[in-house]
Amino acid sequence: MRTALTIAGSDSSGGAGIQADIKTMICNGVYAMSAVTALTAQNTTGVTGIMEVTPEFLGEQLDNIFRDIRPDAVKIGMVSSAALIKMIAEKLKEYHADNIVVDPVMVATSGAKLIEDDAVSALKEYLLPMAAVLTPNIPETEVLSGTPVKTEKDMITAAKTISEIYHCAVLCKGGHQLNDANDLLYRDGSCQWFYGKRIDNPNTHGTGCTLSSAIASNLAKGFSLDESVERAKQYISGALAAMLDLGKGSGPMHHGFDLRSAFIEESTENVAKGNANQKTTGGQQ
Repeated sequence: MRTALTIAGSDSSGGAGIQADIKTMICNGVYAMSAVTALTAQNTTGVTGIMEVTPEFLGEQLDNIFRDIRPDAVKIGMVSSAALIKMIAEKLKEYHADNIVVDPVMVATSGAKLIEDDAVSALKEYLLPMAAVLTPNIPETEVLSGTPVKTEKDMITAAKTISEIYHCAVLCKGGHQLNDANDLLYRDGSCQWFYGKRIDNPNTHGTGCTLSSAIASNLAKGFSLDESVERAKQYISGALAAMLDLGKGSGPMHHGFDLRSAFIEESTENVAKGNANQKTTGGQQ
């Protein structure tokens, strides 16, 4: 069985971070492992607390993983301090890690800054050059390229700049700033568009984590980068189209939308109760 490792923070509500990564990896057919960079207290309405691990403990987690069950791919999510970033880079270099997918979480789609300047600098210096592919959103693409991105032509120019600086492939995610679900993959001087259908679902918590983890999972299984991106986009479209509706804010996707197993079936008693409740409440939650 192929294996994948996520290096990221924990989301206590389960919609993003390592929880989303592990769900995604399992649903994409690989054995999932995790090295936790931080604990968070959060739900669908926001984050109330963050507690980072020490660099030494993060290094110990990575040592134990690579010395026992070597990952076939590595996904790196949000890492908020320069010291943790340096530790990750040191260990990935030490163990000659393969298929590194970096989701360079720096700026929210709202434009809010998520990590400090020294962490951004460390990310650029130590981690990005090690990546097989980066998956920035539009604000992150602007930060990494140093140019504004307002059109598809801008995306191409910015992705080319990033690819040439860090010598890796770049998947620039279109997202709602360009009012589409189209992503651009740029590598080795050429670009390819991956067109997606915009799904009218407000519950999009963890989409970036999920997409990058799905790409890493498919790379771990031996698919090419193009195939991995295409399969990841199909997976995330299915997870959004399932229209899971949990929580009071921007809720999670249904990562297990495609599971077909006797072990996930509900009891007939619970199904009957659910049907009765829907009739009583008119189907409202």
